[in-house]
Amino acid sequence: MLTISDVVEEIGVPLSTFHRWRQLRKGPRSIKLPNGSVRIRRSDLDRWIATLEETA
Repeated sequence: MLTISDVVEEIGVPLSTFHRWRQLRKGPRSIKLPNGSVRIRRSDLDRWIATLEETA
């Protein structure tokens, strides 16, 4: 499970962009844990990136 910081570093976008994508439901699927932190499964990030490659 990746943190938001891990994801934005890997894909090279500003944190604000990632948060906007989450609000618009355009980013990778994320999970909000009971403590309020957000995690992204590696498989969900990879799947999301693959869909971007297919539409490019």
